[in-house]
Amino acid sequence: QVQLEESGGGLVQAGGSLRLSCAASGRTPSSYTMGWFRQAPGKEREFVAAIKWSGYNTDYANSVKGRFTISRDNAKNTVHLQMNSLKPEDTAVYYCLVSRSLAWPLRGDHAYDYWGQGTQVTVSS
Repeated sequence: QVQLEESGGGLVQAGGSLRLSCAASGRTPSSYTMGWFRQAPGKEREFVAAIKWSGYNTDYANSVKGRFTISRDNAKNTVHLQMNSLKPEDTAVYYCLVSRSLAWPLRGDHAYDYWGQGTQVTVSS
């Protein structure tokens, strides 16, 4: 079993920045993709970003491309999501995920095996 713990959420004004982190523990796979999804009230969960084990392959939703950056530290089993130029529409609960799949890209949440509890991000206008 893999446990994921997100941190770094909070309240920020539009145009501001936040950095989310996610630490994986337990029986982590030998190589795995890590991703971020988000869900706003009344909306479906949506893909935000993902990064392969090597760190060289990254993927972003069009809505966050150029504003968000995903990175990972395999030595610490952590993934980060640097969010800049935040907008009110970025308000959501952000979830960290781990997938054992070797497929790429991985934009469907069904492809992920483990989920974190989520961290709230609120962007005020």
